[in-house]
Amino acid sequence: QMQLVESGGGLVQAGGSLRLSCAASGRTFRTYAMGWFRQAPGKEREFVAAISWSGGNTYYADSVKGRFTISRDNAKNTVYLQMNSLKPEDTAVYYCAERNYYSGSYYYSNDYDYWGQGTQVTVSS
Repeated sequence: QMQLVESGGGLVQAGGSLRLSCAASGRTFRTYAMGWFRQAPGKEREFVAAISWSGGNTYYADSVKGRFTISRDNAKNTVYLQMNSLKPEDTAVYYCAERNYYSGSYYYSNDYDYWGQGTQVTVSS
């Protein structure tokens, strides 16, 4: 089974930066895209960013556009999320996910096939 492991979460003051990493291990038929989602207590899981594995095309939620940058290292099977100008509203558990099929959406969690355990990001005011 494919396994995704996130790291890099922590506590940071508003305006600060963090970089999250997600390393994939195990066999997969093919990776078409990887994404980041987040979930805060009492809120629905929401899309943050995604990247196509071959071409590197990127997609962002409006709430993070201009502040977050997603990137990937294909050789290391790793996806990154650089988070700058962090706000208290960014506080959540962040999950990485992998999609294995051409069909589906970058934006919807149900179209991803494998999920990491999550890493906590807390932004203080």
